[in-house]
Order: sequence, then structure tokens, then C-alpha cells
Amino acid sequence: MTEDDDKGYRWETEYEKTWEALQEDAEGSLQPSIDSMLHKAKRRKLLEKISNVRLGMMRHMFIIIDMSVSMDDQDLKPTRLIASLKLLERFIEEYFDQNPISQLGIIVTKNKRAEKVTELGGNPRRHIAAIQKLKERVCQGEPSLQNSLELAIQTLRHMPSHASREVLVLFASLTTCDPGDILETLRLLKETNVRCSMIGLAAEVRICKKLCTDTNGKYTVILDESHFKDLLNQHTSPPPAMMNTESSLIRMGFPHHHLGGERSGDKPSMCMCHLDSKSVEGFSTTGYFCPQCKSKYCELPVECKACGLTLVSAPHLARSYHHLFPLDQSLEIPVTDFDPGQNIYCYACQIQIQDQTVYQCRKCKRIFCIDCDIFVHETLHSCPGCASSRKTQTAEAVFV
Repeated sequence: MTEDDDKGYRWETEYEKTWEALQEDAEGSLQPSIDSMLHKAKRRKLLEKISNVRLGMMRHMFIIIDMSVSMDDQDLKPTRLIASLKLLERFIEEYFDQNPISQLGIIVTKNKRAEKVTELGGNPRRHIAAIQKLKERVCQGEPSLQNSLELAIQTLRHMPSHASREVLVLFASLTTCDPGDILETLRLLKETNVRCSMIGLAAEVRICKKLCTDTNGKYTVILDESHFKDLLNQHTSPPPAMMNTESSLIRMGFPHHHLGGERSGDKPSMCMCHLDSKSVEGFSTTGYFCPQCKSKYCELPVECKACGLTLVSAPHLARSYHHLFPLDQSLEIPVTDFDPGQNIYCYACQIQIQDQTVYQCRKCKRIFCIDCDIFVHETLHSCPGCASSRKTQTAEAVFV
């Protein structure tokens, strides 16, 4: 039996048949089955999270966007390209919200070539502006997966050994036009510890699956726009660190934002971020100055080009803390465990819970609905019940 014959190899077989999952209840209604399917879909992402796993907190990711003629197809409205860029804008915002000390870069591939649109950086506004300009470009020719990956490797291979090196590819074509042996590129990805993940917009491609499998990445194929969004959001959380990723103490600088201005007598100067660019975007009196060598930068986080010091802000570092110590999963309690006729209200949104299951915090024992429980674990990362309990205890202690 070959690998092609293994169960689950073709992406179509990895999804449950809806008509087999739907079961009528005693009254002949399908609504309980539908509610159960929606419930499982909402909880799936939380249940997939594995605790006590070493994570790559400082992420350096390149997003490779296929801009071949395949992106002009209209199975996603209005086109695959426009729909993908719209979802990428939201993804970039969420990526930096969840990974404030990480960096991102964008590469596009068309006409058998690869072009770097933005360098690795921690400013989401710059990447979103570049994404919006891509809507005006024309999709042409075939993509080159090999050229794109090698362009990403040229930068990622110089990242520090404790950092997470990642590539996320949005691939719509069923072919790739490469100048050489792409298996050599795959070997180079493994040697440099680059994790390659791909989201297919058409169907499963053999070489794409091999790339992701051999580099410990994820390969998925979208079903529709909503599924596309869910697959993108899976890459906002830090991935498990590679086995050979080194552990080391990292020296960091915390520069203050210098406002400058005419009154202070500061003269405009060019920041280190834009020395190689032809624009005057980084020419100003404001910026962040490295506490070690006084080099100027217009955005954080960044690694100082002069002395190599990692420059971050204290809030960025604090917001990355929740990945290391995530909230415990809530207890699932059936509504039947409560007194009959008792109205159950969510502690967070104060709305009466109509579902068959409620969620209870293991520490403060507060009850939450499924939507609030997901929001607390995926976005807030802090239980409002526990937080309010601590404030109450502190107030009582001060009053006494």
C-alpha cells in the first residue's frame, strides 16, 4: 500500500458527512443535532490547544501570496485574490495582537518569479498598507514555489537560533514552475529550521503536502470563505518550538518614544529602518533610540542593526505572557444538573443561557455561555470572574 492510499490523504475524506451526523430526536426534530455540530465547531480550536508545550514566542514569519492567474477565479467572491487579501488584513491585525514581539514579512509570486513586498517588521500598519496596494496588481502566469521559499530563507536563516522561523503560503494554483529541484529547497528548509505551512485554495497538491509534513507545518485546503478565515486564525497562536531550538537568555532594550520637535531643537534624521528605502517616511524628529548605541528606529519590536540588541516595549513583553500560562479549560456542565425551572445567566454578558451546556471556571466557579467562554480563552486570556473576585478581596482588605 502506498502513501497515496492511506486514509485521510485526500482532503475530501477528512470531513464528516453532514447527512450521516444529523440525527432526529424523539420529536422528529433535527435542531438538537445541528446545535450539537455548531457547538463542537466552536469548541474545536480550544480543545486542540495542548498545554505544557514549549512554544516559539519570538516568531519571524513570511506570508507568501500566490498571484498567478489562478487567483482570478471567482469561486471566492469577487475573486480569490480580493477575498484572500481582505482576510489577510484581519489576520495581520490579529497576529500582532496575539504576538506583539514577533515580526512579519510579505512575498508575492507570479510569472515564475518571487518578489518581496515588505521586509520582516513589527509594524502592522505598514504590512496592511502593502496588502491594500496588492489589490491593484494584475495576476499573471504561474507561481514559483521554489523561488518564493528561497527568497524567504535568505532572510530567515539569519534570524537568531532561539526565534521561530515560519513561512505561511496561500496557494491557489495546482502547478508550480521552478528553476531547479524543489526537493533541494525542502532540504534547505529542514536544515535552517523553517516551518512551512500552506493553505490551499483549490485542491490538495502532492508537493505542498510533502513540504508541510517534512517541516512540521500544517497543510489545509479551504471549503469556503468562512473556513478560510478559520484556517488563517489557526496560525495566530505560537507553534510548538522545534526540537533543536536553542534556549538562551536574550538581552533586550526598552527605548522610550522620543517626540522631539522644533522647540526641543532636534533636527530631523533618518531612522535605521528606512536607510535602504527611497522614501522619506522615516525622516523625522521622532522615534525610538537604542539605549545602547543610540540608533534611531520608527517602530518596535526590532533588532538593532548597529549593536544587535533586541528592542521592545514593556507592554509588548507583558502581552506575550498569556501564551506561556494559558487559562485552564472550563468545566462543561449540562443544564440538567441545575434545578428545574432555574434561569441560568452568563456572568460575563448577563444574558440567559439557552444552550444545553454551560461552562464553569475551575477557580471562581462562575458560569459562562459558550461564546463568552471562547472570547475569554482566545482574546481576553483572563477570567472576568477571577479578576472581579481579586478586586473584591483587595477592597475588603483595604476597608478593614
